[in-house]
Amino acid sequence: MDGPIYKGPAMKWQKKQDNDCNQSVNSALNASCGPTKTPSKCSNKSMSKTPTTGGSGGHKTPKSGKKTPGKAPKTPNGGDRFIPNRSTSQFDLGHFKIMQDMNSQGSCENTDFMSPSKIESQKVMSENLNGDLMNKKIISYKTKAPSAPEGHLNSLQVLYSSCKTPASTAKKIMRNIPQVPERILDAPEIIDDYYLNLLDWSVNNHLAVALGSNVYLWNASSGDITQLLQLENPEEYVGAVSWVSEGNILGVGTSSGEVQLWDVTQQKRLRNMSGHAARVGSLSWNAYILSSGSRSGNIHHHDVRVAQHHVGTLSGHSQEVCGLKWSPDGKYIASGGNDNLLNIWSGQMSPSTQSNVQPIHTLSQHLAAVKAVSWCPWQYNVLASGGGTADRHIRFWNVSNGQCLNAVDTKSQVCAILWSKEYREVITSHGFALNQLTIWKYPAMTKVAELTGHTSRVLHMAMSPDGTTVVSAGADETLRLWKCFAVDTQKKTQKKTIKDTDKSIMSLSRIR
Repeated sequence: MDGPIYKGPAMKWQKKQDNDCNQSVNSALNASCGPTKTPSKCSNKSMSKTPTTGGSGGHKTPKSGKKTPGKAPKTPNGGDRFIPNRSTSQFDLGHFKIMQDMNSQGSCENTDFMSPSKIESQKVMSENLNGDLMNKKIISYKTKAPSAPEGHLNSLQVLYSSCKTPASTAKKIMRNIPQVPERILDAPEIIDDYYLNLLDWSVNNHLAVALGSNVYLWNASSGDITQLLQLENPEEYVGAVSWVSEGNILGVGTSSGEVQLWDVTQQKRLRNMSGHAARVGSLSWNAYILSSGSRSGNIHHHDVRVAQHHVGTLSGHSQEVCGLKWSPDGKYIASGGNDNLLNIWSGQMSPSTQSNVQPIHTLSQHLAAVKAVSWCPWQYNVLASGGGTADRHIRFWNVSNGQCLNAVDTKSQVCAILWSKEYREVITSHGFALNQLTIWKYPAMTKVAELTGHTSRVLHMAMSPDGTTVVSAGADETLRLWKCFAVDTQKKTQKKTIKDTDKSIMSLSRIR
């Protein structure tokens, strides 16, 4: 404690020295001041505040190698601390940067609580700071990346595409399907019965529809409507209609169990074939063989060329046969019944075919009546079937081995199924709850479109001979024509030209 102090903060008396005294004068006064000299104004202050050393009572500073610390050096502005020059420091810019970082990190400051002048100043500051740089940034949360130069092969869009091919060469998978019917026709007194088949379209573009005890023909080319027949007994009704492949003969099934043949050109009944014990609700042609399904559960084969028309019976259902279709190649016939069974029968038969014939496959996966039955037009061994309200499923079958290829829950009653002739698609008609038509992509079975408009269940469907239009008949007593499979004529012409060219080349090669 007796030794001199070499380090430490300046004394209080040193801090209060007059600013006009320089460091050299102060040091001289401290060395020369004694008890015999008259102290000056400056010396009095320094002597009165100078501490004594060693307890000797002297007023001289200790003689050591170190001098007593003097006053703190002057600051540029004459004060005792350093104050930076505001003109050389961009405090506004620094504050803006700090607040910008805080806002990006979720700061609670909001421009709603800022004055308009402050908002404007920040906007100007941002423009002055960044200039046009914000508009040229590639990575940005608010603006899109700049487009690639014209002809640039590695477009940025490819980075976000899941396709294997560039977006420019990707094929258009969606097509325009009108959501409203092209035409609406009245169908008064159409029977609201799920098990009947009251609609069919011929290759001559004639639409046959059964309304109660009457059958009407609508010429789709001219728009003319003709009444073909009316049953003699008013209590009877028509249960099924089906055109022969040539389109000049119409088969008609009645509630009395008869099957009638009508020549539409002459509007004349050709013959009346009996044999069923109950109503006929389904018909299907295979060349000159007309097969009919009855409520009794039996299927009769009629050879329309001979007098003894009944040439075979198939007994595989315990309840009404409501779905009946021959395959396009004539090898199989499929029958669906109200007993929830789908039977696949052989198309080969002889005049001696009797009721002891067994089906090739009996498929029991459906949980409701199987009315919707349709064969694939490009795979003759593939069959589609649909179940009623308790089932709601569309099922696809390989009839060669009886395997179920796929099953789709439609969430509603399946009334009819048709395959498109131009697209790999299937269209189905439904009952409760939407009463809609649904187009499916096959075999993925993804929905392409839903066509709504009917106010009751859509019981029947038929397709135009060119495959572009589907007509639907609903229990709301309307017929609606949907142009849902329109074909690009240009592409079709090109394909046809290519096929014709290939055929010509093959014929020339054979000649050579």
